[in-house]
Amino acid sequence: MVTEMPDATFLTDFLAFRAQERPDAKAWIYLDRSWTWAEAWESVRRFGGGLKAEGIERGDRIAFLDKNNPAILQATLGGCLVGAATAIINWRLAGDELDYVINDSGARILFVGHEFTDALELVRDKLTTVEKVILVGGENDEYEAWLAAAEPTDRDPAVTPEDICLVMYSSGTTGRPKGVTLTQHNLVTHTRNAGGDIEYEDGDMMLIAMPMFHVGGTSYAMFGPASGTTGFIIREVDGQLLAGAMMAGSTHAFLVPAVVAALIQAGPQVMGLFSRLKAFSYGAAPMPLPVLRAALEAWPDTKFMQVYGMTEMAGVATILDDAAHRDEAHPERLVSAGQAIAGAEVRVVDQLTLEDVPAGVSGELWFRTEQTTPGYLGNPEATAELLTDGGWVRTGDVGRLDDEGFVFIEDRVKDMIISGGENIYSPEIERVLAEHPAIAEIAVIGVPDDIWGEAVKAVVAFKPGESATPEELIAFTRERLSPYKCPKSIDIVEALPRNPSGKILKRDLRKPYWADQERQV
Repeated sequence: MVTEMPDATFLTDFLAFRAQERPDAKAWIYLDRSWTWAEAWESVRRFGGGLKAEGIERGDRIAFLDKNNPAILQATLGGCLVGAATAIINWRLAGDELDYVINDSGARILFVGHEFTDALELVRDKLTTVEKVILVGGENDEYEAWLAAAEPTDRDPAVTPEDICLVMYSSGTTGRPKGVTLTQHNLVTHTRNAGGDIEYEDGDMMLIAMPMFHVGGTSYAMFGPASGTTGFIIREVDGQLLAGAMMAGSTHAFLVPAVVAALIQAGPQVMGLFSRLKAFSYGAAPMPLPVLRAALEAWPDTKFMQVYGMTEMAGVATILDDAAHRDEAHPERLVSAGQAIAGAEVRVVDQLTLEDVPAGVSGELWFRTEQTTPGYLGNPEATAELLTDGGWVRTGDVGRLDDEGFVFIEDRVKDMIISGGENIYSPEIERVLAEHPAIAEIAVIGVPDDIWGEAVKAVVAFKPGESATPEELIAFTRERLSPYKCPKSIDIVEALPRNPSGKILKRDLRKPYWADQERQV
């Protein structure tokens, strides 16, 4: 029987409904433990009570630094009950990125997974707002006792659907991450509208694999309570963990294209294991056509769904459904991002006139939806650049619409690289490389990569009389940035190409690498 989604005003309403409707059915499976819907709801109510006991109030923020863990969902939903927001921190952050983000979030309590205690010690004396640290998991776990000691609470009557419940950090165009705020209403709307035509039946199980510091992890996890589907949660995207999830009976999954490419490389036996999926969703980066075609061939009975969107819209804004994947009359749509979801409007706007352009003509993609963020945390200038007076989101992506509303992404206005589903802004890397004493000028670009979609490349010119090897420069970045942001290759040139006003022509730098590609991003 296909399960129906209940009405919801607050994000916690989905879980509360399941706890009442099917209290003894499984909600989450994680490592060697499982929670029923009743137990999951009780844990969320206890988390909310624990926050109240710590003096956390409506409008406050907490932070969570850990790999995937049901405790992150308990924190997110428990915070909703008291009106507090949870900042889910990217555990891949390195150097001064980590303390910057935690401080920027304004978190009063920091929950830290046991694998990250060393990283915490390196920045602990730099944390300006954190009043308490609670360790999660491992031999010195403090979380379970903290949760067990808390009194369950109901939602504070003062809480509204417009209260911020999540803060997720996206890379910044100015070189520093920005905190995207999302309200309960944003996420409820996303959960209601972003599932496409994917159905869930009794006995289904959804694999929650993507990192929860992305909307692709946390927003996807919200489809579990909404549909009454068990969530099989794995710590991270790892071959053995993925295989274990499939052998445990996972029927639905969301993954990034780089994972699919790795599965294909692993061989037919591995691909055959994943052919058991009833539904497979992918996004966060374009799927290279050879990879997509191989997956479609290997999984003929699986329903495919591509999604495109932004953290600033709580996740999904367009969907390419299974029918479009297999539409022989329109094979060109395999490289599209699909059509706008219910409740979302899309425009293609001329960047100079800000007027709409006709179908087939390229311009910047703008969206309007109730999923849209109220803005960046403590950053009104960046918020003003993102949102128009009419409530439209400037995506920074250049694209076009065909005559049936299919969206084709062609380029980026924003200086962004998407590698393995991770958004990487080149100014972050340029900011670090600019500190190297030998470098006079830098440009960081994305170049095609069959596995990751794009790979980070730096092009540098040296100061007179100075030099360094590419290996030395890459090592320099690795001391200061998360590994996934560091250049995979570096080209050394005499001077970078510039226009008459002095701006570096990144498009000229990118052109040779993308000339023979079927896509341009």
